[in-house]
Amino acid sequence: MFNLKGGNGETVLTSERYTSKQGAHGGIASVKVNAPLDAHYERRTDTGGAPYFVLKAANGEIIGTSEAYSSTGARNTAIEWVRANAPSATTRE
Repeated sequence: MFNLKGGNGETVLTSERYTSKQGAHGGIASVKVNAPLDAHYERRTDTGGAPYFVLKAANGEIIGTSEAYSSTGARNTAIEWVRANAPSATTRE
């Protein structure tokens, strides 16, 4: 699995679990391609009422899930951060 971390070091997006390192690298590449596309974000609310989002690939599969946020504004700010920063994010193991 992998995490996309914000400038403050906090996790903004967490991937699914992969069975291989190669699979995880494919997931990272998919995030970089799909992150700029607003239509690939699904805005959701958890059972406790907290907003969060998922990022989907072109085939509709979820490639990342965010943390729960305190407000829809905070969630939307996080989506904009991912859209702007994920495509050029560096990979560290």
